[in-house]
Amino acid sequence: MKAVARHFSTGARRTFDLPGASREKLLFGPAFVDLQCNGFAGVDFNRPETTPEQICASIYAMWRTGCAVVLPTVITAATDRLEHLLRTLVAARKLDAEVRRSVPGFHLEGPFISPIDGARGAHPHAHVRPCDVKLWRRLHRAADGLIRLVTLAPEVSGALPFIRRLRSEGVVVAIGHTLATRAQVAASAEAGAQLSTHLGNGCPQMLHRHENPVLAQLGEDRLAATLIADGIHLPPDVLRTFVRAKTTSRSILVTDAMAAAGAPPGRYTIGDLAVEVGSDRVVRQPGSPNFAGSALTMDAAVKNAVACRAMPLSEAWRAASPNVVGKNRDVLVLEERSFRVREVLRGGKEPLF
Repeated sequence: MKAVARHFSTGARRTFDLPGASREKLLFGPAFVDLQCNGFAGVDFNRPETTPEQICASIYAMWRTGCAVVLPTVITAATDRLEHLLRTLVAARKLDAEVRRSVPGFHLEGPFISPIDGARGAHPHAHVRPCDVKLWRRLHRAADGLIRLVTLAPEVSGALPFIRRLRSEGVVVAIGHTLATRAQVAASAEAGAQLSTHLGNGCPQMLHRHENPVLAQLGEDRLAATLIADGIHLPPDVLRTFVRAKTTSRSILVTDAMAAAGAPPGRYTIGDLAVEVGSDRVVRQPGSPNFAGSALTMDAAVKNAVACRAMPLSEAWRAASPNVVGKNRDVLVLEERSFRVREVLRGGKEPLF
């Protein structure tokens, strides 16, 4: 049936042909983009037994949360496993043209990160290593040249020339899982780093009150920040503070989701790490308060950012649809009050589900 929706920001009106009826007012705007997703709908992108077909199914499931573009994320692991995981992602893109359009590339989170507990997060210590150009070439080759974003720690050996190399190759560099000093953060931005990965997470519980990597990145205006808006990784007051420091123009919403996103509570994995998700939707290592990814979806991230007063809807929507990996021409239609996704249109024309 025909339905009229209002643009989330400008108020412009557009008519859509949507299945079913709704009494709610409708909004439309660019579909969501997730720069950090380790798995979805029960599928773990970091398990070697995961198949291309399963990855495709997980991407289909993402569409129903308003997310039309995603960078599947692989985390620190042995080199041969990383190569295998990247080849599997490449194979998934080759299976399905719409998956290929939804997955413009991949996010390599590690292995060039801090080996220190707390900063390292859930990444396995045995496979953390200094920046290594030969290893990078192997991984980028396995990924068919499709690694679009690399998260690394600027204090590790060889980081600054490595950042410059990645930028010369058109790869976006983010700082994460780091204990970098203010000077090291500034030097990495000067070398070409553009983002902070899940700022406020992947760091020790105890930090110096002034000299710490979180404040250093908050104060570095050359870095945009990706933020996990689930109310858990960043409590509402912290999220508000971070957005005010970075401004909405340099704040990007991500999920850092793992297999439990879009799936019921239970036991899951992220790579070799077993995790459990309770009714509170928090992803924890069993018997530990430590987080290991999230069960967040992009539509919930936007809704949460608005509900906790971190951003108005117009800014939260923009923060969830950045043009970091190319121009976003996909269109999302959703219900204004409930935020239920009604349709995602590829190129603004063809429905994805």
